[in-house]
Amino acid sequence: MALLLERSVEEAHLYMAMHPCDVCGESEFECRSAVIMAEGDLASRYEGECDGCGTAREFVFRLPETVSLPGQRLRFGGPEPSELLDAGEWLWVAGNFAAIEPLGDLAELTVEDLAAARADLGGAVAAMDEVLKFLPAGAEEPPDEAFWSEHGKRVRAERPGDLRRERLEARRAKYEEALALLP
Repeated sequence: MALLLERSVEEAHLYMAMHPCDVCGESEFECRSAVIMAEGDLASRYEGECDGCGTAREFVFRLPETVSLPGQRLRFGGPEPSELLDAGEWLWVAGNFAAIEPLGDLAELTVEDLAAARADLGGAVAAMDEVLKFLPAGAEEPPDEAFWSEHGKRVRAERPGDLRRERLEARRAKYEEALALLP
């Protein structure tokens, strides 16, 4: 089995959270990480015991040839589409990040509330950027190959209109505008 490319630690953690323990279904586990050689490539290995049942869990991802340093904004990877999460899964991730509670009067929010809102909306923008990477130039929607997981295929089947270029770009712009309104 070929190793999937880990473009960032954040992307790897999302992937692991979306692939819970086979025994009990718990996603959380206290993981240790190391850089190893696997199948002739440098790779990241995350291992630990499931928080729910103690079953050993391990994930190994191929490291990119060049590492992108993080900027001020969250990015999940380089310019290439993800190999870990498909287009439907990224759309779902964006929706989860954006599902923050209504903020109400910004002047009454604590520093912690504002930081959490910034992080969530930044995550939503970054996840939408990931969905858009699956769109070939000039295409109106991601191709069939952009959906390989059961979860991603289900998102596509339930919300096909949400995966059209115009809707994806409008949704990303909406998250970006909301983020810009935060002090």
